Amino acid sequence: MRIAFIGDIVGSPGRLMLKTYLQKIKQEYKIDFVIANYENASHGFGLTAKNANELVACGIDVMSGGNHTWDKKDIIPLFDTHELLRPHNYPKEVPGTGCKTYEINGEKLAVINLMGHFSMPYTDNAFRCAQSTVTSLKEEGVENIFIDFHAEATSEKRAMLMLLQGEVSGIIGTHTHVGTDDLQISQGTAYLTDIGLTGCRDNVIGMDAKVPLKQFLTGMKGHYDIPKKCKKILQIAVMDFKNGACENAFKLKYFDDERVLKTDAWREDYAVTLK
Repeated sequence: MRIAFIGDIVGSPGRLMLKTYLQKIKQEYKIDFVIANYENASHGFGLTAKNANELVACGIDVMSGGNHTWDKKDIIPLFDTHELLRPHNYPKEVPGTGCKTYEINGEKLAVINLMGHFSMPYTDNAFRCAQSTVTSLKEEGVENIFIDFHAEATSEKRAMLMLLQGEVSGIIGTHTHVGTDDLQISQGTAYLTDIGLTGCRDNVIGMDAKVPLKQFLTGMKGHYDIPKKCKKILQIAVMDFKNGACENAFKLKYFDDERVLKTDAWREDYAVTLK
């Protein structure tokens, strides 16, 4: 199966890039299943029902969340009507789930959404949650497992690779909106610390630069806004999964000036022993 993952979709510029390019990308690269992170999709904070429908119409199969999952309260009923995830390490009393399984071309694919700890809302331990969830999925016969790890700290994301390499098919980080240059495959696990945003690229993490600059210069906070006009980017990772392992992976960057950049994953296995 060939799956694709899109990181934080930031506001209307991000949604516009998906409307413009996603169907074309799916056809050109013969993508079977698309996962995308929704948590900034509605003016940068959360997801509305209108925008959820808009993103599904673009060709997204399931959407994952993060620390802004609950910013729009109308998201709660959407967990019953849409293919939406929220971080799986929220307490069990929280609406929704962070793990769903799908059948693609005769094979099962589990998608897990987790949230890190540094500078994030209170949740249960992401690493223990990941271990127990992966174990349960494998006992159910699910081999292909993908994780969106929504975390601020690069060390947490890297540690998740060290913990689960060889056990899951792919781990890609979200949240920082800044793409990293470390797409790799280790022991059959595709890994990227952060895929980067889909939205405005000529400001501060997809937001108008005025308020962030004022905050950094004076310490005074303000409301972050998404520019009405900006230079835009779509960032998407494509991975080939088979029998629980990633056989091939690459990342595409689509710019609104028609440039396209492709980066292939490198292969390097890491040995880690837990005592």
